[in-house]
Amino acid sequence: MDWSIQEIARIAGTTSRTLRHYDDIGLLKPSRTGHNGYRYYNQATLVQLQRILLLRGLGLGLPVISQVLDDETDAARALTGHLEWLKQEQDRLARQIASVTQTIEAVKGGGEIMAEDMFNGFDHTQYKDEVEERWGKDAYARGDSWWRGMGAEEKAAWKQRSQKLGEDWIAAATGGIAPDSAEAQSIAKRHVEWLTGIPGTPAADAAGASGAASGGTSHVKEYVTGLGEMYVADPRFASNYGGAEGAAFVRDALKAYAEENL
Repeated sequence: MDWSIQEIARIAGTTSRTLRHYDDIGLLKPSRTGHNGYRYYNQATLVQLQRILLLRGLGLGLPVISQVLDDETDAARALTGHLEWLKQEQDRLARQIASVTQTIEAVKGGGEIMAEDMFNGFDHTQYKDEVEERWGKDAYARGDSWWRGMGAEEKAAWKQRSQKLGEDWIAAATGGIAPDSAEAQSIAKRHVEWLTGIPGTPAADAAGASGAASGGTSHVKEYVTGLGEMYVADPRFASNYGGAEGAAFVRDALKAYAEENL
Protein backbone atom coordinates (compact mmCIF):
# COMPACT_ATOMS: atom_id res chain seq x y z
CA MET A 1 0.00 0.00 0.00
CA ASP A 2 1.20 3.50 -0.72
CA TRP A 3 -0.10 7.03 -0.36
CA SER A 4 0.04 10.04 -2.65
CA ILE A 5 2.07 13.10 -1.76
CA GLN A 6 -1.13 15.04 -1.09
CA GLU A 7 -2.39 12.37 1.31
CA ILE A 8 0.88 12.25 3.21
CA ALA A 9 1.06 16.04 3.44
CA ARG A 10 -2.42 16.11 4.95
CA ILE A 11 -1.87 13.21 7.33
CA ALA A 12 1.55 14.40 8.53
CA GLY A 13 0.50 18.04 8.87
CA THR A 14 3.09 19.26 6.40
CA THR A 15 2.93 20.44 2.77
CA SER A 16 3.52 18.90 -0.63
CA ARG A 17 6.14 21.56 -1.23
CA THR A 18 8.06 20.47 1.87
CA LEU A 19 7.94 16.83 0.79
CA ARG A 20 9.18 17.73 -2.68
CA HIS A 21 12.02 19.68 -1.08
CA TYR A 22 12.94 16.65 1.04
CA ASP A 23 13.05 14.64 -2.18
CA ASP A 24 15.19 17.22 -3.97
CA ILE A 25 17.84 17.23 -1.23
CA GLY A 26 17.80 13.44 -0.87
CA LEU A 27 16.37 13.44 2.64
CA LEU A 28 13.15 11.57 1.82
CA LYS A 29 12.75 9.85 -1.53
CA PRO A 30 9.28 8.63 -2.55
CA SER A 31 8.89 4.89 -2.96
CA ARG A 32 7.77 5.42 -6.55
CA THR A 33 6.79 8.11 -9.02
CA GLY A 34 3.69 7.62 -11.18
CA HIS A 35 3.37 8.22 -14.92
CA ASN A 36 1.76 11.54 -14.09
CA GLY A 37 4.84 12.59 -12.13
CA TYR A 38 3.10 12.28 -8.76
CA ARG A 39 5.15 11.00 -5.85
CA TYR A 40 3.92 8.05 -3.79
CA TYR A 41 5.11 6.85 -0.38
CA ASN A 42 5.03 3.39 1.16
CA GLN A 43 5.30 2.26 4.76
CA ALA A 44 9.10 2.46 4.90
CA THR A 45 9.14 6.05 3.68
CA LEU A 46 6.44 6.96 6.20
CA VAL A 47 8.66 5.63 9.00
CA GLN A 48 11.48 7.77 7.62
CA LEU A 49 9.22 10.82 7.53
CA GLN A 50 8.16 10.23 11.13
CA ARG A 51 11.81 10.20 12.21
CA ILE A 52 12.46 13.40 10.25
CA LEU A 53 9.55 15.20 11.90
CA LEU A 54 10.61 14.00 15.36
CA LEU A 55 14.14 15.28 14.82
CA ARG A 56 12.79 18.56 13.44
CA GLY A 57 10.81 18.84 16.66
CA LEU A 58 14.13 18.77 18.54
CA GLY A 59 15.25 21.80 16.56
CA LEU A 60 17.77 20.03 14.33
CA GLY A 61 18.54 21.38 10.87
CA LEU A 62 18.03 19.30 7.75
CA PRO A 63 21.76 18.60 7.12
CA VAL A 64 22.15 17.26 10.65
CA ILE A 65 18.96 15.19 10.33
CA SER A 66 20.30 13.67 7.13
CA GLN A 67 23.50 12.67 8.89
CA VAL A 68 21.60 11.20 11.84
CA LEU A 69 19.44 9.10 9.52
CA ASP A 70 22.46 7.88 7.58
CA ASP A 71 24.32 6.90 10.73
CA GLU A 72 21.38 5.25 12.52
CA THR A 73 19.79 2.98 9.94
CA ASP A 74 17.98 0.84 12.52
CA ALA A 75 14.72 2.79 12.61
CA ALA A 76 13.18 0.68 15.37
CA ARG A 77 16.12 1.24 17.71
CA ALA A 78 16.24 4.96 16.96
CA LEU A 79 12.51 5.38 17.48
CA THR A 80 12.64 3.40 20.74
CA GLY A 81 15.11 5.89 22.18
CA HIS A 82 13.01 8.79 20.99
CA LEU A 83 9.88 7.18 22.43
CA GLU A 84 11.41 7.21 25.90
CA TRP A 85 12.01 10.94 25.62
CA LEU A 86 8.49 11.52 24.33
CA LYS A 87 7.00 9.62 27.27
CA GLN A 88 8.89 11.85 29.68
CA GLU A 89 7.64 14.93 27.85
CA GLN A 90 4.11 13.52 27.88
CA ASP A 91 4.22 13.10 31.64
CA ARG A 92 5.64 16.58 32.15
CA LEU A 93 3.04 18.19 29.87
CA ALA A 94 0.21 16.25 31.49
CA ARG A 95 1.25 17.62 34.87
CA GLN A 96 1.45 21.13 33.46
CA ILE A 97 -2.02 20.82 31.92
CA ALA A 98 -3.50 19.62 35.20
CA SER A 99 -1.75 22.42 37.08
CA VAL A 100 -2.94 25.18 34.75
CA THR A 101 -6.48 23.71 34.69
CA GLN A 102 -6.62 23.87 38.48
CA THR A 103 -5.40 27.46 38.44
CA ILE A 104 -8.06 28.48 35.89
CA GLU A 105 -10.81 26.81 37.91
CA ALA A 106 -9.62 28.52 41.09
CA VAL A 107 -9.41 31.94 39.44
CA LYS A 108 -12.83 31.63 37.81
CA GLY A 109 -14.51 30.27 40.90
CA GLY A 110 -12.83 32.59 43.36
CA GLY A 111 -11.33 29.62 45.14
CA GLU A 112 -8.03 29.29 46.91
CA ILE A 113 -4.95 28.66 44.80
CA MET A 114 -2.70 25.91 46.13
CA ALA A 115 0.82 27.17 45.59
CA GLU A 116 2.36 23.71 45.89
CA ASP A 117 0.21 22.49 42.99
CA MET A 118 0.60 25.47 40.67
CA PHE A 119 3.99 24.57 39.30
CA ASN A 120 3.74 20.82 38.96
CA GLY A 121 5.47 19.95 35.71
CA PHE A 122 7.30 23.26 35.55
CA ASP A 123 10.08 22.54 37.99
CA HIS A 124 13.50 21.06 37.42
CA THR A 125 13.42 18.83 40.49
CA GLN A 126 12.36 15.62 38.74
CA TYR A 127 15.96 14.34 38.97
CA LYS A 128 16.39 15.37 42.61
CA ASP A 129 16.76 11.84 43.98
CA GLU A 130 19.19 10.82 41.25
CA VAL A 131 21.40 13.87 41.78
CA GLU A 132 21.47 13.39 45.54
CA GLU A 133 22.27 9.70 45.14
CA ARG A 134 25.10 10.32 42.69
CA TRP A 135 26.66 13.53 44.05
CA GLY A 136 25.10 14.20 47.46
CA LYS A 137 22.38 16.40 48.92
CA ASP A 138 24.63 19.44 49.02
CA ALA A 139 25.18 19.24 45.26
CA TYR A 140 21.46 19.25 44.60
CA ALA A 141 20.72 22.00 47.13
CA ARG A 142 23.36 24.31 45.67
CA GLY A 143 22.24 23.67 42.10
CA ASP A 144 18.60 24.15 43.07
CA SER A 145 19.35 27.46 44.80
CA TRP A 146 21.35 28.65 41.78
CA TRP A 147 18.54 27.83 39.34
CA ARG A 148 15.79 29.38 41.44
CA GLY A 149 17.87 32.52 41.83
CA MET A 150 17.99 33.07 38.08
CA GLY A 151 15.73 35.53 36.30
CA ALA A 152 13.61 34.49 33.31
CA GLU A 153 16.12 35.87 30.79
CA GLU A 154 19.01 34.11 32.50
CA LYS A 155 17.16 30.80 32.44
CA ALA A 156 16.29 31.25 28.77
CA ALA A 157 19.91 32.03 27.93
CA TRP A 158 21.10 28.98 29.84
CA LYS A 159 18.64 26.73 28.05
CA GLN A 160 19.68 28.15 24.70
CA ARG A 161 23.34 27.54 25.49
CA SER A 162 22.57 23.96 26.51
CA GLN A 163 20.57 23.36 23.33
CA LYS A 164 23.36 24.77 21.16
CA LEU A 165 25.87 22.50 22.86
CA GLY A 166 23.67 19.47 22.15
CA GLU A 167 23.23 20.48 18.51
CA ASP A 168 26.98 20.90 18.06
CA TRP A 169 27.59 17.47 19.58
CA ILE A 170 25.10 15.88 17.18
CA ALA A 171 26.66 17.64 14.21
CA ALA A 172 30.11 16.44 15.26
CA ALA A 173 28.94 12.90 15.95
CA THR A 174 27.35 12.61 12.52
CA GLY A 175 30.03 14.55 10.68
CA GLY A 176 32.54 11.74 10.33
CA ILE A 177 35.17 13.20 12.66
CA ALA A 178 36.98 11.33 15.42
CA PRO A 179 36.14 11.89 19.11
CA ASP A 180 39.74 12.95 19.75
CA SER A 181 39.85 15.36 16.81
CA ALA A 182 40.50 19.03 17.44
CA GLU A 183 36.91 19.92 16.57
CA ALA A 184 35.41 17.36 18.95
CA GLN A 185 37.85 18.30 21.70
CA SER A 186 36.86 21.94 21.34
CA ILE A 187 33.25 20.97 22.01
CA ALA A 188 34.36 18.77 24.92
CA LYS A 189 36.17 21.77 26.41
CA ARG A 190 32.97 23.82 26.10
CA HIS A 191 31.04 20.98 27.71
CA VAL A 192 33.32 20.93 30.75
CA GLU A 193 33.15 24.73 30.96
CA TRP A 194 29.36 24.42 30.80
CA LEU A 195 29.48 22.01 33.74
CA THR A 196 31.57 24.47 35.76
CA GLY A 197 28.64 26.89 35.56
CA ILE A 198 26.45 24.56 37.63
CA PRO A 199 27.12 25.06 41.36
CA GLY A 200 27.50 21.86 43.32
CA THR A 201 29.12 19.81 40.57
CA PRO A 202 32.70 18.61 41.03
CA ALA A 203 33.62 20.58 37.90
CA ALA A 204 32.28 23.80 39.41
CA ASP A 205 34.01 23.14 42.72
CA ALA A 206 37.32 22.53 40.97
CA ALA A 207 36.94 25.68 38.88
CA GLY A 208 36.27 27.69 42.02
CA ALA A 209 39.32 26.26 43.71
CA SER A 210 41.72 26.61 40.79
CA GLY A 211 40.14 29.39 38.73
CA ALA A 212 40.11 27.30 35.56
CA ALA A 213 37.97 24.51 34.18
CA SER A 214 41.05 22.54 33.16
CA GLY A 215 42.65 22.69 36.59
CA GLY A 216 40.58 19.95 38.13
CA THR A 217 41.48 16.90 40.16
CA SER A 218 41.17 13.19 39.53
CA HIS A 219 37.73 13.49 41.12
CA VAL A 220 36.66 15.87 38.35
CA LYS A 221 38.11 13.50 35.77
CA GLU A 222 36.01 10.67 37.18
CA TYR A 223 32.96 12.93 37.25
CA VAL A 224 33.29 13.95 33.59
CA THR A 225 33.97 10.43 32.34
CA GLY A 226 31.16 9.11 34.53
CA LEU A 227 28.76 11.59 32.98
CA GLY A 228 29.78 10.35 29.56
CA GLU A 229 28.93 6.79 30.54
CA MET A 230 25.58 7.96 31.94
CA TYR A 231 24.74 9.72 28.67
CA VAL A 232 25.05 6.38 26.89
CA ALA A 233 23.31 4.26 29.52
CA ASP A 234 20.28 6.49 30.05
CA PRO A 235 17.99 7.08 27.01
CA ARG A 236 16.79 10.34 28.54
CA PHE A 237 20.28 11.79 28.19
CA ALA A 238 21.16 9.95 24.97
CA SER A 239 18.19 11.63 23.26
CA ASN A 240 19.96 14.97 23.74
CA TYR A 241 22.74 13.75 21.47
CA GLY A 242 20.74 12.05 18.73
CA GLY A 243 20.52 8.63 20.36
CA ALA A 244 22.89 5.99 21.68
CA GLU A 245 25.50 6.39 18.94
CA GLY A 246 25.66 10.14 19.39
CA ALA A 247 25.93 9.72 23.15
CA ALA A 248 28.76 7.22 22.66
CA PHE A 249 30.62 9.81 20.59
CA VAL A 250 30.17 12.39 23.38
CA ARG A 251 31.38 9.85 25.96
CA ASP A 252 34.51 9.05 23.96
CA ALA A 253 35.26 12.73 23.31
CA LEU A 254 34.83 13.65 26.98
CA LYS A 255 37.01 10.72 28.01
CA ALA A 256 39.76 11.84 25.62
CA TYR A 257 39.50 15.40 26.92
CA ALA A 258 39.57 14.27 30.55
CA GLU A 259 42.63 12.06 29.96
CA GLU A 260 44.50 14.96 28.41
CA ASN A 261 43.34 17.91 30.50
CA LEU A 262 41.86 16.85 33.86
